[in-house]
Amino acid sequence: MSHANAALTPRQRARIGRLVIEEGWTVASAARFFRVSYPTAAKWAHRYAEMGRAGMDDRSSRPHRSPNKTAQPLVRKIVHKRLKTRRGPVEIASLTGVPASTVYAVLKRCRLNRLSHVDVATGEVIRRYEHDHPGSLIHVDVKKLGNIPDGGGWRYVGRAQGLRNRLATPGTSRSRNHDVNLGHAFVHTVIDDHSRLAYAEIHDDERTTTAIGVLIRAVAWFAARGVHVEAVLSDNGSCYRSHAWRDACRDLGIKHRRTRPYRPQTNGKIERFHRTLADGWAYSKHYNSEKARRAALPAWLHFYNHHRQHSAIGKVPPITRLNNLPEHYN
Repeated sequence: MSHANAALTPRQRARIGRLVIEEGWTVASAARFFRVSYPTAAKWAHRYAEMGRAGMDDRSSRPHRSPNKTAQPLVRKIVHKRLKTRRGPVEIASLTGVPASTVYAVLKRCRLNRLSHVDVATGEVIRRYEHDHPGSLIHVDVKKLGNIPDGGGWRYVGRAQGLRNRLATPGTSRSRNHDVNLGHAFVHTVIDDHSRLAYAEIHDDERTTTAIGVLIRAVAWFAARGVHVEAVLSDNGSCYRSHAWRDACRDLGIKHRRTRPYRPQTNGKIERFHRTLADGWAYSKHYNSEKARRAALPAWLHFYNHHRQHSAIGKVPPITRLNNLPEHYN
């Protein structure tokens, strides 16, 4: 195959063929002129006579026949056991009677060598997608978090002290079964499918009016960064199934899509963002109060959008995928 130091590139091969076939040079003269062996010059001259310029390109070195190739019925058996039982190469080798190295080679050819490619629930190969430009689709959802009592929650101070902190926090209520209730924080999140740029607000409910307000402000936030939102994907929560939400999307000129019922994988990008949100902000350190945690969200969102390397988009921050910001012309 041709490379940086190759003696003959496809253009040089064509010159050999043209000189020998069309201009009457001898093969020996062409080989001496281009400093290659006689068989090499003869090969390219013969191929030029048969195929012309199209025959000068590199050909695959793959053999026409592979007698030792794993039979297709055995390949299907290996793939079936991998998908249905999620077994490793050694276990599959024990069940099929072939070497583990062969099983691994088959799994690698079929892109099943890593179980991350296989859906845990269905056993099918995960189908990944990404829209081709920012704003083509945004994902929306709500992350529900328990409020932190004054003094800190049980994750950092222990369950006994955490309960005492909850009882001492103003506004704490008790239900009939004496459970302490501090309420919940509802993080309304919006993420762009292409760039993974994220927007979030914290509210005390997940009502339709709240969700609509978040959508309107998120669309304006993306527009300020040159992103025109075309469609929004949500789950089947009550706030997203309402007529008010439908009318709000229509007024904004956005097409609304909903995920298949009981199929959160369809909205997987924002579900994965929620995990990052929890690890990087919500439960990342000891907060002395819910107010302190809420105050830390804007700084973490800035870090996520502008500085944190995102593995799904080539280990670059999401903001770098916008093509209309200063110093971002991709």
